[in-house]
Amino acid sequence: MSAPTAPSPWLPTAPCTPGRCAAHPGPDAPRATAARGALRLATGLTTVLLGVLLAPLAAPLPPAWRLLLVRCWCRAVVRAFGVRIRVHGRAVPPAGPLLVVANHVSWLDVPLLAAVLPGRMVAKREVRGWPLLGRLAAFGGTLFIDRDRLRSLPGTVGAMSCVLAGGGRVVVFPEGSTWCGRGGGAFRPAAFQAAVDTGSDVQPVRIAYRPVGPAAFVGDDTLGASLWRIATARRLVADLWISDPLSSTHHPDRRALARAAETAVHPHRQVHPHRPRLLPAVPRQPTVASDSANRPSSSVHQRASVSPASASSLRTPS
Repeated sequence: MSAPTAPSPWLPTAPCTPGRCAAHPGPDAPRATAARGALRLATGLTTVLLGVLLAPLAAPLPPAWRLLLVRCWCRAVVRAFGVRIRVHGRAVPPAGPLLVVANHVSWLDVPLLAAVLPGRMVAKREVRGWPLLGRLAAFGGTLFIDRDRLRSLPGTVGAMSCVLAGGGRVVVFPEGSTWCGRGGGAFRPAAFQAAVDTGSDVQPVRIAYRPVGPAAFVGDDTLGASLWRIATARRLVADLWISDPLSSTHHPDRRALARAAETAVHPHRQVHPHRPRLLPAVPRQPTVASDSANRPSSSVHQRASVSPASASSLRTPS
């Protein structure tokens, strides 16, 4: 078991906790039997493993074929866990550069977006060393960010810009932390600089799960608990609302573009034009990689482990 990671004080914070936010809606809520849950869990993990094993065989294929295979595989993973996908709006054609930004609720967000709007994900660098999943992430062209080093951020933004300049698609969760789905965090503007620098459009996507709760991966939640909660949830539906793309040329800077994208994803929220920056209030502590959902100071793209800790995923500072 890994030792807990000391939270970085400048990172975004979500108040969500498993017991309060991620539990099933109530004792009387419909749940699948243990046998059905075990079957879904086995089917889902087998589908993931098949993708890992077969990924090298897809390397020689043309990009369009690989993209199609990724979409089909990710959709199969989501469905294997008993989650039904509903898409509202029209997905952008695969051609042309695009920065896809979405709210962050669960580890399910990653295969869900890849099934509809596949692109190069941004994830914490620890993912590269994870068993099986790290190899698959690297094979898929994941852009790894060192979330504990602010100095590495310009390099990550530069890598995103290179992908966009080459006509590719980048997927990022600018809230920087997972939320339970009942609320959300502010969009951190750093990632939007890549769209501004390359003149790329920004595609806002809102992700919502119904019922609210079972899919959330927050706080001290472990991947094992999250997998079982999803596998035993009945009639779990993932809704993706795809808004109209935003032109980066119509916004003066990355902050304005981030506010516009946040408004598109959370249309009922008042987005303030000037938010206070999160600055370190205490000395930094040494960190150790770990593998749970975000504590109220952390986030996800988690390791395949069931031990609680406090890792962060992609944390995009201002």
